[in-house]
Amino acid sequence: MKSKSFIAFFILSTTLLFLYISHKTPLPTTTAAAAIPDLKIRPGYTTYESYIHHQLNKTLNPKLREIWKTRDWDRKIRVFAGFFGDLKQKNLLSNSSKALSVGARMGQEVEALKRVGVSDSIGLDLVPSSPLVVRGDFHHQPFDDGSFDFEFSNVFDHALYPEKFVGEIERTLRPGGVCVLHVALKRRSDKYSANDLFSVEPLKKLFKRSELVHVRPVDGFGLDTEVVFRRKPVTRAL
Repeated sequence: MKSKSFIAFFILSTTLLFLYISHKTPLPTTTAAAAIPDLKIRPGYTTYESYIHHQLNKTLNPKLREIWKTRDWDRKIRVFAGFFGDLKQKNLLSNSSKALSVGARMGQEVEALKRVGVSDSIGLDLVPSSPLVVRGDFHHQPFDDGSFDFEFSNVFDHALYPEKFVGEIERTLRPGGVCVLHVALKRRSDKYSANDLFSVEPLKKLFKRSELVHVRPVDGFGLDTEVVFRRKPVTRAL
């Protein structure tokens, strides 16, 4: 038990140090998304570090991590593979896509992408899980502009700054690239969520450089709605 506590403390410390170094400017303590109807930012975070601490309490929970990598592993891969296979049939994802899973935890989504043929796939999370997931903050992705053809996330509710979360997705998506979000509209998420979403309208406002492709119901581990956006082509002035 002591060794697990030390490992958790070490990961927490190195993660906070990584975030401090990687952020060129500190993120604000208020968010523009607070003014968007049907999107409520949960109160209680006095600093960005307190928000990160709260998120890591879930990510580093030894019992949850054991569940995620054992009995949850195959079940989640099977379900995610079904979602991704359906997206391939709709020509929203292909074997040649370079794909990113945002907030990937242990990497089940990444493994599912690989199993349906999307071999160039990687995940991003506060805590890395090699070789499927690299360390990074979804408010400040460690990737170049236009790096990906496809991005998937089911952790929008964990974004303290939804406009930054979406802005980073649009920045790292290539023109014509696809973003798929699984969100909860019919029920409220868990205590680690940083926002509550009540309709698709806030997403349509936040995705300023993308067009809505479709909205459909899904059954995805407590999330009930799939929202798909396609990054608009870059227009150049003559």
